Amino acid sequence: MIKALSLGAAILVASASPSLAHLNPAEHGSFAAGLSHPMLGADHVLAMLVVGIWAFQMGGRALVGVPLAFVGCMVLGFGFALSGVALPFVEPAILASVVALGLLVACAVKLPATVGAVVVGAFSLFHGHAHGGEIGGATALAYGAGFVAATALLHVAGLGAGVLAEKLFSERAALATAAMRGAGGLTAAAGFGLMLA
Repeated sequence: MIKALSLGAAILVASASPSLAHLNPAEHGSFAAGLSHPMLGADHVLAMLVVGIWAFQMGGRALVGVPLAFVGCMVLGFGFALSGVALPFVEPAILASVVALGLLVACAVKLPATVGAVVVGAFSLFHGHAHGGEIGGATALAYGAGFVAATALLHVAGLGAGVLAEKLFSERAALATAAMRGAGGLTAAAGFGLMLA
């Protein structure tokens, strides 16, 4: 399982580059451009998947509250970018989110749902601002709907990874925990790798 996660993280990091992260809205449409932005950028994919895994680890109200906070604050950050409100250090903050969220999962940190929501919300402002800063010729509403849909899908995939780990190791809960924590560690390591790239 750890080897498979390592390979997956390596492929994501190696395959993503700024030139691959965007579709031309004139050719593919604004929704597709928005949908592709988080899906083809390793930093966004890793952060959004690990938010789902962390929400699963915390359980309870965090299962829904943490991913919703990420999406809601991401839309707010998108609005900031469209309104010309600058945020400092957008790209470094996005990379820091990959490392920090990965470490939260690796350490299986359990916080109250509201605190977890604040943590992911703070990071997601920067993700949303990056989406807005790279909107190009896309229509804001369709583009925004696209990246919101992609983000929600990635959160669901992260939650699903937690469910899958529990089902695969239903008789050995420690292995399920280790798989999720391992995924967090690999995410943090990939974040460090992206920082150095």
